[in-house]
Amino acid sequence: MSSTLRDPGQLVVDLAFGFALSGALAAAVKLGIPDLIADRPMTAEDLGHELNAHALSVHRLMRSLSSLGVFREDDQNRFHATEASVLLQRTTPNTLRDAVLMITQDIFWKPLGAFEDVVLTGSNGMERIFGKPFFEYLSDNKQAGAIFHTGMSSLSDMENRLIAQSYDFSPFGTIVDVGGGHGGFLIEILKTTPNSQGINYDRAHVLKDARVNELPGRWQCMEGDFFQSVPDGADAYVLKRILHDWTDETCIEILRNIKHAMAPQGRVLVADTVIPPGNEPHGGKVLDMLMMASLEGRERTEAEFSALFDQAGLKLSRVYHTPALLSLTEAVAA
Repeated sequence: MSSTLRDPGQLVVDLAFGFALSGALAAAVKLGIPDLIADRPMTAEDLGHELNAHALSVHRLMRSLSSLGVFREDDQNRFHATEASVLLQRTTPNTLRDAVLMITQDIFWKPLGAFEDVVLTGSNGMERIFGKPFFEYLSDNKQAGAIFHTGMSSLSDMENRLIAQSYDFSPFGTIVDVGGGHGGFLIEILKTTPNSQGINYDRAHVLKDARVNELPGRWQCMEGDFFQSVPDGADAYVLKRILHDWTDETCIEILRNIKHAMAPQGRVLVADTVIPPGNEPHGGKVLDMLMMASLEGRERTEAEFSALFDQAGLKLSRVYHTPALLSLTEAVAA
């Protein structure tokens, strides 16, 4: 065994304590602490006064997160901003504040707390705990839905440009982002290919918050349901963080809708994690636990994507690995 490996016992204990760090990070974000110390260092007493909070508890929270590099404590017990905490400020471009609030929502937290039931039954915990499937619950619970969609936009903003610049979109006249949300990924794609036009295709309640003032005249929003159909005749159809939400059967239906609609030489580009073989750590393996806990879908291997495409009348042509966690899996008509 390599001497560089962590002590096995400490590895197990650290993993078991992981939820405590998630809770601490979420608490700091909800309290707005990254914003409070953005311009000047503050002691726990200062923060307690600003927050009307228990100063000793604030200190214990900040000490823990400072040990991880989220904040920094000096020898006068003042807490400073770090590069990590700047990413949690409300005013930071592409802030990760909303992503943290989304990931630590109870729609993930509670099912993971009863994860053994998920493993035993093969069914996620949403209906058992919340009484409804994931997206139906978000549609009915406006606050949870808003946190989710804003958080997804926040998470996407960190990766959109990296993914868009990893593929040559210039041959495509019209590009449809299927389930494109607020339009962030489509905007980054269009920045790489000035002669292309875009369509952001999603449900009305999502499109109402679309970033329509960016790149005006280059793209439009189109309301629809990708389970039923997609816009006809486009040269490329992009699905970012869509297929991983759904079962194989549902993914095949979505892909068949695209196959039916796309131009003869069209492309399908799936932006999801591609799980590599072997035991090496990979963010997709962790994300797969959230999918398993709360949704119907899964993160997939290259072979599993290939099988989906085959059943939809498509064939995998290439996988483009990007600097982000997600890869671009390209398919063409079979």
